[in-house]
Amino acid sequence: MHNGSCAGIALVTGASRGVGAGIAEALGALGMTVYLSGRTLSGIGTDTVGGQRLSGNLEASAAAVSDAGGHGIAVQCDHADDAQVAALFERIEREQGRLDLLVNNATFLPPQLTAPGPFWEKPLAMSQMLDVGLRSAYVASYYAMPLLLRSTQGLIVFISSFGANCYMHGPAYGAQKAGCDKMAADMAVDLESTPVNAVSLWLGLQKTERSALAGADDNVDYAAFLERAETPQFTGRVIHSLWKDPELERLNGHTLIVAEQALAYGLRDLDDRQPASLRQQLGSPPAVHPARVG
Repeated sequence: MHNGSCAGIALVTGASRGVGAGIAEALGALGMTVYLSGRTLSGIGTDTVGGQRLSGNLEASAAAVSDAGGHGIAVQCDHADDAQVAALFERIEREQGRLDLLVNNATFLPPQLTAPGPFWEKPLAMSQMLDVGLRSAYVASYYAMPLLLRSTQGLIVFISSFGANCYMHGPAYGAQKAGCDKMAADMAVDLESTPVNAVSLWLGLQKTERSALAGADDNVDYAAFLERAETPQFTGRVIHSLWKDPELERLNGHTLIVAEQALAYGLRDLDDRQPASLRQQLGSPPAVHPARVG
């Protein structure tokens, strides 16, 4: 075991590609040691959009973290398998002795996610978003806590969406995102006497390979989409600023909109754009009642 980087130790789940990979790269650029977990260690995985397989793997994502100035460590882990998740945290404990930041990003995204039609006409496999996406975030947080408690300021982040409070991609997707928001709020109660905090983040439109393929498949005006989209690295920079925030405790349990939090921290996207919040178009995080039972 060694003490790890003074710049912090992070785990980003579901970091083979897309949002997770971009978040990890941004954390690496800020000097962090980043563990990246997911199913696709090398080569090309099985995820498809519009019949086309998505590129990206953990080894490439970890290399991007290191190239950015951090230390990327790829760990193959199926977050549907609790034993593999437990082994992942055992490795982090063995190699680092603590964890400062957990980003719960892993989720199951079926090929039919953006297809038209009601839920009963789509495969029952859509419900797997409740297993990898919601339950998996609980499991990762559970195993992370003993390590996060050793941090001077630990943070659990749930990657969520405006779909938590408006109709987006159907009921399984919406329930998964709303569940993440509520999980952050309720974990925050248990975390009050600890150095660990939990937040849930609503991301805007994302510049990823998945969104590009989905946009092409749905005949979306992708140029207009790109004008409003955020890079995953933008979210990563916001997450890092949250973790470093000396007043992080005041946000414990909150659901935050990435674009608004970036503005509060004075952060801009990679192309120096200031992405706008979609609050007016897609809604606001609902208030959590302060009552506590049990």
